[in-house]
Amino acid sequence: MFKQLNETLEAYQRRDPAARSKLEILLLYQGVHATLYHRLAHWLYGHNRMFLARWVSQWSRFWTGIEIHPGAKIGRRFVIDHGMGIVIGETAEVGDDCLIYHGVTLGGTGKDHGKRHPTIGNNVLIGCGAKILGPFRVGDGARIAANSVVLSEVPPQATAVGIPAQIVRIAGKATHYADEVDQTSVENPTLERLEAISARLDLVERLLDEQFKKNHPSLKDN
Repeated sequence: MFKQLNETLEAYQRRDPAARSKLEILLLYQGVHATLYHRLAHWLYGHNRMFLARWVSQWSRFWTGIEIHPGAKIGRRFVIDHGMGIVIGETAEVGDDCLIYHGVTLGGTGKDHGKRHPTIGNNVLIGCGAKILGPFRVGDGARIAANSVVLSEVPPQATAVGIPAQIVRIAGKATHYADEVDQTSVENPTLERLEAISARLDLVERLLDEQFKKNHPSLKDN
């Protein structure tokens, strides 16, 4: 237990430039508190102490602003940056060395039974405000851009962007660590298509205007 805690504190030190010491992280970082509460709640859940598990989970939600269902499976060296507004569902699974920002939801669509929530691989980064909804897998080393809505499987080493999210890059950089991702430099493919359509529409309008003036020279000066 203490080894895992030390690993987590070291992971925060590596990924958060504002972290000054392990003691500060342990005492003041709500992401660490939420993870520790969840370890206890998950143990109770696994031993059929459902009420106590939910009580611990709800206390953690009140205290940290982070809601993790006791049934969720969380890997090692899990880092939550800021954390306010995070929701992780009952059947969600999160691998090792993952980094999640505030406002993230690992939820369901309301249409599935049994396994309802996503499985997140190892070394995955999920940007602030992203929503991953459904019982599919996000592959190892994947990156989910801020405010994306992911509704289908994401391959390993892929970058997903937009609403609904689309894969814009697979193994685009030689890195295997989610904390090296620059989530502000990716382009939204939907916006790119809209810009292309707008540019093409402008071209068509200019051609039509030129053709109209050619066919009606008397209106050229009007």
